[in-house]
Amino acid sequence: MKLFSHYGLRDFVLCLGYRGHMIKEYFLNYEAMNNDFTICLGRQDAIRFHDEHAEQDFQVCLAETGQETMTGGRLKRVARYLDSDTFMLTYGDGLANVDISALLEFHRAHGKLATLTTVRPVSRFGVVDIESGGRVAHFAEKPQSDGWVNAGFFVFDRGVLKYLEGEGDDCVLERGPLERLAADGELMAYRHDGFFFAMDTYREYQYLNELWAKGQAPWKVWK
Repeated sequence: MKLFSHYGLRDFVLCLGYRGHMIKEYFLNYEAMNNDFTICLGRQDAIRFHDEHAEQDFQVCLAETGQETMTGGRLKRVARYLDSDTFMLTYGDGLANVDISALLEFHRAHGKLATLTTVRPVSRFGVVDIESGGRVAHFAEKPQSDGWVNAGFFVFDRGVLKYLEGEGDDCVLERGPLERLAADGELMAYRHDGFFFAMDTYREYQYLNELWAKGQAPWKVWK
């Protein structure tokens, strides 16, 4: 959300599922947790907040979309809250320094219904080239792949929602809908050569928090 707000996008819809109540509590208590305040107790209770945080004009819609609902099903459930012809969608576990303005410009320029952001993945393992006899000819620790993978930063026009018609909560966005969009020539790829990291394990959680604590977080493009 900080990344998107850096580029002027501050209207959000959160698709809640697992422990969604904790996310609701976080936002309901956001002002108190991020500001000094004075509270008057008793029958005429009142709170006066001091100073301002950076999220003054964020508008956040918190929508329950089910614990077991898949990605396409979640998008379908929140379609009623989307009030613009073009909207963006991303996962909650991918950190990147994607240039959101450039991504939007790319989408508007090609005129298709959907854009996905792609990155070159880094192997989790070192690659070893072994010659006959066992001699290691080349070793690369966690090299970058030559291919491209989905990084989860999408731009969609409302026409994408038609590809969800007839689908249920078990609809996986990345399968049927995106496959049909690609087959119809309506899916384009924006190539991101910068930082991207998906937090899928506790070890990755620790690594990303260490980067943040050291002030070395490449995804922090905001002030």
